[in-house]
Amino acid sequence: MLFSLSVSSQKSIDEDPEIQQNNINYRIEQSQVELEKYNYYDAQKNLDEALKLAEKSDNKRSIGIIYAIKGKLQLIIEEEDNAIKSLNKAIEMQRIIDDNKNLGKSYKIFGDVYLTKKDYHQALDSYTAAKSKFEEEGLDENLAEVLLCEGKTYMHLKNYGKARDIIEQALAQAKKGDYKKTQSDALINHGIIYNKLGDYEKALTFANEGLKIAKENHFKSILSQSFLVISNIYKAIENFKLSREYLYRHLKLSDSIRTLTRINSSKDQETQYLLNEANEKNIEIVEKLEKAEDDKNLGTLISILSVALITILSLLTLSLYKNNNIRLKTNNMLHKKNGELIIAKEKAELASKTKANFLSTVTHELRTPLYAVTGLSNMLLDENPRPEQVQHLKSLKFSGDYLLTFINDILQINKIEANKVDIEPESFNLKKKINNIVLALNNSAEDNNIKIHFEYDTDLPENFIADQLKISQILINLIGNSIKFTKDGDIWIRVYKIEEKNNFYTLRFEVEDNGIGISQEKQDNMFESFSQGSIQINRKYGGTGLGLSIVKGLIDILKGKIYVKSELEKGTTFYFEIPLEYTSIEEEKENKVAYFDGDASELDLTNVKILVVEDNKINQMITKKILTKMSLKCDIVDNGEEAVEMIKANKYDIILMDIHMPGISGMEATKRVRSFDKELTIFALTAVTIEDKMHEFDEAGFTDIIPKPFKQEEFEKKLYNALASNTDRSATA
Repeated sequence: MLFSLSVSSQKSIDEDPEIQQNNINYRIEQSQVELEKYNYYDAQKNLDEALKLAEKSDNKRSIGIIYAIKGKLQLIIEEEDNAIKSLNKAIEMQRIIDDNKNLGKSYKIFGDVYLTKKDYHQALDSYTAAKSKFEEEGLDENLAEVLLCEGKTYMHLKNYGKARDIIEQALAQAKKGDYKKTQSDALINHGIIYNKLGDYEKALTFANEGLKIAKENHFKSILSQSFLVISNIYKAIENFKLSREYLYRHLKLSDSIRTLTRINSSKDQETQYLLNEANEKNIEIVEKLEKAEDDKNLGTLISILSVALITILSLLTLSLYKNNNIRLKTNNMLHKKNGELIIAKEKAELASKTKANFLSTVTHELRTPLYAVTGLSNMLLDENPRPEQVQHLKSLKFSGDYLLTFINDILQINKIEANKVDIEPESFNLKKKINNIVLALNNSAEDNNIKIHFEYDTDLPENFIADQLKISQILINLIGNSIKFTKDGDIWIRVYKIEEKNNFYTLRFEVEDNGIGISQEKQDNMFESFSQGSIQINRKYGGTGLGLSIVKGLIDILKGKIYVKSELEKGTTFYFEIPLEYTSIEEEKENKVAYFDGDASELDLTNVKILVVEDNKINQMITKKILTKMSLKCDIVDNGEEAVEMIKANKYDIILMDIHMPGISGMEATKRVRSFDKELTIFALTAVTIEDKMHEFDEAGFTDIIPKPFKQEEFEKKLYNALASNTDRSATA
């Protein structure tokens, strides 16, 4: 009983996850220690044992780390192809579990492998991928190391200017974190660069500084390299005595390192280990045969079977060996290509992210001057311009509105491509929604002498749960397109059921027109961004070619499909199918604050004070002009700190707060105001993308948001509405 309890206890201890992890970590740490001592085979053995334990417990993080260290070891013993294979396994595992910290380290080792293979451009790609991960995770020491490796690669490419700049970054990072090894190595490499550039004084200064750090910290390999670098510098300045002296030191130290490496060669130790293991097995077989000598018949039979078995095994081994060699060559090629594809994917993701950030910044920067264009054109139109100026001002206003539509379309495409569009399902009346869209677009249709016909399947329910805003966007774009390309004709909008399963309906929406049609050639790429029928169509009808791309993106998000059927001069039919959930609940009534619809003259505006917080002088002038026209007084400040002090010292009814300003931002200023005044009306007057920042505006404590550029009438209604609400609150109090 005691024995069974002991066995059971031992088994439970062995299966304890914490103990298993400690065992794995211990072997990984030991492998690193042995690697530093040049005991490569002992390091390999520790890694193999750690891998068995990690695979047994399905510890993916540890498996990834182990394969990465294996790759590093295989690189040291000049097995680059095996290193690529191990690193691909590490990267595959680390990508699955989003282990970005160790993924960056694997990319860095990948770069070292390609650097050894003299594939310098692949090495740079790997180091770039590693840098991206280290920056994300804030791994400063690893970032310094990979910057140094990147600099060394540019040295191999003989681009010494670029190498100097990057190694300077690595050195700054290493000094900041006091990473001695990287600091020493970077200084030595600076010595090499300045020697190549002919600045021997700087080269000696950097190399001697690196040598000093290497000596103090016993960095043998860096010390050996520093002796060689200083020898080369002295040779370049024709001080041959010192050059020989440092070369002698280098050869002496490098010989000792080489001897140590050879003594601890992984291949030699592995061969000896396998021979010992084979001898032990042979001795064991001989002992067993000797024990069976008493029974001659049995001994003979065993001998015959043993010979037969050995023969069969030998043939199988030979066959497997040949097949394995072929498979290994193929696998090595596949692993290399796989590694290249992973790096390419990382680069593409980084490029996509950079593009998204660039577009966001550019569109914001465009919105700010656009506020001036639309604001000034509206003002000038209201100030009784000369008759010959009216048409010019209207053209300016039209251009501003067109540019704003274009910017909004780019933002929408950018969000779709970056997967930042969220689905917001709600119950709504589909038939009523389409009727409202038709009514809204009817004036444009009448301008082109078009009649719109709407057919809704009589057997189809009207109330569904879906993202009605996106469905509206799709239909407005498609119907708007039909109106644009049809003259003196008809447009038919049809909705009917394709499939019904439980409460889910697959509906088909059709938008058909008898306009100019689309050629078969143009139909193939019409859903791509900036694609239009032809240059002539673009000039005649206008537009950016983004509408159908947005439609396609939104339909994909709604898990639907879109098709087109068209013939030149006969018309076009767009039809898309999306799933919608039926609901018996009627459309929720909107509970939004309505615009002020009373008489502004009834409001007492004599004592109303508004503070405008805006750093752009033109925008200050426009906003002040609009407020003056509304009979409202305002103060203007151009930074957040002054705004907070002004609000503390004065009583304001409304604050119009810009977001991007010198000093503290509008967000921070509003947070500070909310610490002492919870009721004050604060509008965010901003050109940033509202949808992306909505939660930040709420958290900061803004009452509402007015996006720039705004329509003057909407701006006025929001302000009057806020003033009316303030008046009601005062009366109640």
